[in-house]
Amino acid sequence: MSKVLVVGGGIIGLSSAYYLQQAGHEVTVVEKGSLEDNCSFGNAGMIVPSHFVPLAAPGMVEQGIRWMFDSKSPFYVRPSMDMALVSWGLKFLKKANRKHVDASAEPLRDLSLFSTILYQELAKQDGFDFGLHNNGILMLYKTPKVGEEELHMAEKAKGLGLDVVALTAAESQALQPDIRLDIAGAVHYRCDGHITPNALMRQLVSYLEGKGVKIMYNSAVDKIENKGGKITRVFAGDWSLTADTVVIAGGAWSPRIVELAGLNMPLMPGKGYSFMVDEPQQRMHIPALLMEARVSVTPMGDQIRFGGTMEIGPMNDKVNMRRVEGIVESIPRYFPDIRPALPAQNKVWYGFRPCSPDGLPYIGRSRKISNLVIAGGHGMMGLSLGPATGKLVAEIVSEVQPSISVDAFAPDR
Repeated sequence: MSKVLVVGGGIIGLSSAYYLQQAGHEVTVVEKGSLEDNCSFGNAGMIVPSHFVPLAAPGMVEQGIRWMFDSKSPFYVRPSMDMALVSWGLKFLKKANRKHVDASAEPLRDLSLFSTILYQELAKQDGFDFGLHNNGILMLYKTPKVGEEELHMAEKAKGLGLDVVALTAAESQALQPDIRLDIAGAVHYRCDGHITPNALMRQLVSYLEGKGVKIMYNSAVDKIENKGGKITRVFAGDWSLTADTVVIAGGAWSPRIVELAGLNMPLMPGKGYSFMVDEPQQRMHIPALLMEARVSVTPMGDQIRFGGTMEIGPMNDKVNMRRVEGIVESIPRYFPDIRPALPAQNKVWYGFRPCSPDGLPYIGRSRKISNLVIAGGHGMMGLSLGPATGKLVAEIVSEVQPSISVDAFAPDR
């Protein structure tokens, strides 16, 4: 049995701890804050094999420039002379091409489908009931231009073997009979699903602690000893920790942690917002993405979670209510009977998605530090890809053949 230290208590870190413990390792998790602090707690809860196109894609640069002049837009790169942002942006520009998108589709599909299988297995385990639904996600569109784009994407998805079907407005309405839609059409990714993320996070913590995994909250890593290409000690506040293997899964904070070990990890935080609206009638049955608005809509029990925006730039703790207004105003355009009020600022959750410049996660062992494994950079798909990443981390640490290829996700690429 080896000792493994997992840095980060989000979905990637906890999933890694789960599969590492099952593989027989002695696991400790250190988390800089509390459970509610990380991005895994307030996200849209979507499991998305449909997301096989990385953020770095043709058209994103042009679209992003247009959106930068709209204070309510769903995507924004905060102008800054921060050199990490400049470097990230140059790498993003280099990868935003068709060749990269085509090369990324199958690795992302395989990782997503593997995660879907693991979610289904996890939901059957004692102590886990996190609201897993496998009824897909509807990509709702209102304009012919976006409709054409979505239908084209659906054909690509079919070519990748994904279960997807194009729907008319009437067919979409039939799937959501209890709530009125105002759309031109939709694409139903029946391969997708959704969960209640805060339930999953709490259940993972309960399971891990019940199995003897030590989880140390409010313990930010502030020093890492690296001698001879090997991490010998990790310091977190008053704690001095040793392990045979260190897994860095610190989400958007990973670059700072990796830097303590003497490495560079191209990653920028992408701030997103979400808020909850009571829906005691539970009229919505299938989650949706509002394509023109880039807003997610997820039913969670007797509430609906609305989420959106991607603000790329250095971290800050400010809530941009203009962007929240943009989310609120978009909802009745697709669902005329849902007209939520602008939530109070203290009711708006925000989190930082860890975005790699090429839109692919980092999963693998470092070439420069022999006992370091990196798991991060999942962008908007952290929750979706959590179990697959965790399982792969456990396989890499155990030095067994990974269930799927991780070549495309090499952290030193």
